Parts: sequence; structure tokens; C-alpha cells
Amino acid sequence: MSAAAVARRRRSADELEIVAFERGDHTSYAACGLPYYVADLVGAAERLVARSPDQHRAHGIDVRTRHEVVGIDLDQRCVTVRDLDADADHAEPFDHLLVATGATPVRPALPGVDADGVHGIQSLADGMSLRADLDDHPHERAVVVGGGYIGLEMAEAMKLRGLDVALVEMAEQPMATLDPDMGALVADALRATGVDLHLGETVEGFEVEGGRVRAVATSAGELAADLVVLGLGVRPRSGLAAEAGIVVGPSGGIATDRQMATSEAGVWAAGDCVETYHRVSRRPVAIALGTHANKQGRVVGLNVTGGYATFPGVIGTAITKVCEFEIARTGLGEGEARRAGFEPVVARIEASTRAHYYPGANPITVKVVAERGTGRLLGGQIIGREGAAKRVDVLAAAIWNEMPAEEFSQLDLGYAPPFSPVLDPVLIAARKVADSV
Repeated sequence: MSAAAVARRRRSADELEIVAFERGDHTSYAACGLPYYVADLVGAAERLVARSPDQHRAHGIDVRTRHEVVGIDLDQRCVTVRDLDADADHAEPFDHLLVATGATPVRPALPGVDADGVHGIQSLADGMSLRADLDDHPHERAVVVGGGYIGLEMAEAMKLRGLDVALVEMAEQPMATLDPDMGALVADALRATGVDLHLGETVEGFEVEGGRVRAVATSAGELAADLVVLGLGVRPRSGLAAEAGIVVGPSGGIATDRQMATSEAGVWAAGDCVETYHRVSRRPVAIALGTHANKQGRVVGLNVTGGYATFPGVIGTAITKVCEFEIARTGLGEGEARRAGFEPVVARIEASTRAHYYPGANPITVKVVAERGTGRLLGGQIIGREGAAKRVDVLAAAIWNEMPAEEFSQLDLGYAPPFSPVLDPVLIAARKVADSV
């Protein structure tokens, strides 16, 4: 919808007809806000909606909800659209086509996975269903399956709703995008919030009674559950494009050039369904984030209306929290850097978010990764309490611009005791790694 909005601003309805098909009921909503909606922190679901279908229609965009595109015919330049309410198909022609099918959540085909009380959390409808379940039924214990970003955020949501929470993760640490030593700190943080952590365990099925889940069966035993939330990550939803003959890349996402054009003339792709260029590893990656999707949509909207715009790639910056603990990362971790062909040098420091004598100072752990020899910053990870994680942004800006650790360590950052020690923790970590390259 960001592409449609940009295109409409540049071309009137007389010049360009814009039709948008959405198989659900909602458009332009903040999916990243779903855990906080479920936790009852943000009020009604409508607060997550940036623009409704009717608002888009008022701006000259023909939004057709409850319509799913089920086929793309590149020779005939049309798509096959299924009206889900009427259960009828029709063909819709196009001059330009944007594929923005997003990502599909991982939902394992395990016994009992379709029972009442087992929830995914991908769409606004999913969030509304989960919150209604919490509001309408008494629950005591929730099991969250998966220890990535969504898993952590949903564990926090369940704690805030007053439930006992167990989290099951098949890896030996939560947050697999972090290095093991930093992931261990996340595990400590989860335990400190009262989450019953089950690492190195796989889910084998769901025990059901009267049509509703009552327990989760894992490789190590059985966990009682009134409610289950699946947070196993997502994969690019690129099957529709692949079936039409549009090239899909090695990451599983639709391959595009820097203008977000696919292998087929007049066909564009953007959002979680595409793969993109990682500016540090220089490899194609599929990273599902709304920030990328909005930027890519704007690029498409400009290009289909005769402008010129490019999407420059990503570096994998991400941030989250679980209760009072904040977690952030950018660029490459230590293991990722090695796999990308770098010889990494690593520094990790423990510091304080404020001057140690100022009230409210909290501990912060910063880890930075640089390239041996050049000193170029490759990645950074931060874990701490309030005031810690947004420091990742200054690291992200440096990594984006290939700044050496030595130069970064001399940056003129803001200082006052309520905000940081006299040398900010990210500068201290950069100095330490610079001394080792």
C-alpha cells in the first residue's frame, strides 16, 4: 500500500488506475504492534491501523478486501483473482504488477496444531483472535514455541496478561541471530522475568482435550498449556511468483534488482516476499521487517510512475525487548562474519547506560565485530535495560557507511550524566576492538 499511495500522489485517477487485492479484511496496519495489542498496552485494534480500506478508496485506490490472487499469467498480462466471499474467480488485466505477498509463518504439521488455543501471530486478524481468546477465557499457563523476536515479544505479552509462561526453543539459546555469548544473556533475562525456559527441546505435538489444547509435547516431556503461541519465524511467500515463472533467489525470496523489478518486465516485488542485498556480507538475504517493506514500496511507486529510485540494501538492524530487558543487533555477528569470508576481531564490554553516580543507571553489554587488518566495523549487539538498545542506531549508521572502528571511537556523541557515561559504551567497545585489529 505504500507503493500505491506514492503512485497515486504522482498520478491522478484519470492517468492511472490502481487496484489492490487483499485476501484479509485489513490494510496498512502495524504488524509489529501486535504483541503490544495482545498485551493490552495499546487499546483497540483500530489503533494499529494506519489507513483503512475505505480511506485508501477515498484517495482513489480501488482496494478489494477478501480477494486473493491465485494465479499470474505473464503472457496474457493478467492475474486470476478469487472472491473469497462469493467463491468465484475472475481475470484482472495489468500493465504493471506489484507482488507484495509478504511472508508465511512457519506452522509445523504436528498432531494437534489446529486445536483451539493454538495461535499464530502473523496478521491483525491473528492478533484479534488471540486477544479475544485471552479476554474471553480464563487462562493460567501459556507456552510460547520459538525463541526469536516474536517469541520473546509474545512471552512478554503473556507475562503482562498475568499468565505463567514457558518458552520452548530447539536451539541451545534464544535469539539465534545473536552470538552465543549474547544469546546466553537473553536467556538469563528471560529467566529473570519468570519465563520457564526450555532450550534444546523440540516440539513433537499438542495434546488436545475437548477440541482445545491442554499440553505441549516436547522431546523432553510435556508442558501443561491453556494457550499456545507459535513464534517459529516466517518464510518469504514467493510461491505465487515462482509458479508464474518469476525468478526466486537462493534465500527463498523473489529476486529483484535495485529498482525492485523482478525478472519479468513490468512485474515488481517488495516487502517480506523478496530477497535483498546485505551490504556487509554482500549476499542475498530475506529479512522480514516493515521498515524495509515501506521503503521498497516507495521505490516501486516512484518507478512505476516514471521516476527513478533504488533500494540500497539492508544490514540486518533489529531491536526488541522482553519486559525491562532490551536487545538489539546490526550488521554481522561473529559467526556470520566468518561465514561471509571475513576474519573477525571481537570486543565485548560491560558498562552503564548513564554516569554510574546518576540515578537510574543500568548495566549494558555491548559487543562489536570488526574486520582484522582494516578495522572496518562489521556488526554490533547490545543487551541491557532501559536506555540501552537504541544505541544500536549509531552503530548501524557507522556499519552502513563502512566506518573503521578507530574512526568510530572518536565520534563526537552527546554526553550528559543522565544519558551516558563520559564515553558512551559503544565508543568504549569500538576503542577496544580498534586496539586489537
